[in-house]
Amino acid sequence: MAEASAYRRDPDGKIAVMTPAELLLRRYAAQGLVAEAGRVALDYFGRKESLGVTMKGAQDWLTVADGAVEDFLRARLAELFPGDTVIGEEGGGAASDAVWIIDPIDGTSNFARGDRNWCVSVGFLLNREPTIGIVAAPALGELYVAQRGQGATLNGQPIAVSGADDIRRAYVELGWSARVPSQRYLDVIGRGYSAGCSIKRSGSGTLGLCHVANGRTEAYAELHINAWDVAAGIVIVGEAGGWVNDFFAGDGISKGNPILCCTPALASQLSEITGIS
Repeated sequence: MAEASAYRRDPDGKIAVMTPAELLLRRYAAQGLVAEAGRVALDYFGRKESLGVTMKGAQDWLTVADGAVEDFLRARLAELFPGDTVIGEEGGGAASDAVWIIDPIDGTSNFARGDRNWCVSVGFLLNREPTIGIVAAPALGELYVAQRGQGATLNGQPIAVSGADDIRRAYVELGWSARVPSQRYLDVIGRGYSAGCSIKRSGSGTLGLCHVANGRTEAYAELHINAWDVAAGIVIVGEAGGWVNDFFAGDGISKGNPILCCTPALASQLSEITGIS
């Protein structure tokens, strides 16, 4: 399969170039792999005694399933596309012009507690541009698929953001990170409630983005989040017609950044509320 992973550079040698067929191959391959990885994760989810739960830090959960799913995806992607690099939450990795970014289980706290709101996420960046996003939430029976310029689907059906334009009717999900002082989150919540929006937290940043894409909420925001949590979701939201800040600016791939995605008419107000632009 070496030919499938080959990519070229433009005549100046500045950017990687892939044909539409090469990108489509990656999308279909990733769609199948993520769906299969979801079944692996779901098997662990059904056997709580097998999870081997440990803690990496405050509210930073890890299970045996995280490692097993990431190892599976890494091995398959390396076989199919040996010229691409891989970054995973558990195993790290290096960025390149063609890089896969994996979150084996996003929402591990939910996963470990028996809550069904978790997912497997794989995003593909070409020249730092989010290009393919695949998210499987097998405990919910959902598979999100998107490719830049090709739209976004949920279980094969097109999806779109809500289109809401009244902040007083907006349902906003706000993530949380121990890397940011709690007061900053409390300030955002206060400004949000004062503006009239409803705020929630569900424990999976990736699904938070997906729920903006399918119109279940109007926005997802987090003051710091890692690339593996959003690499797939950014493509899905963008292809569903949403607005997303430039998450991959600067060191976004390696160090993370703030994220704000929303239905476009609310972008200006939500940027003021969250402080994310």
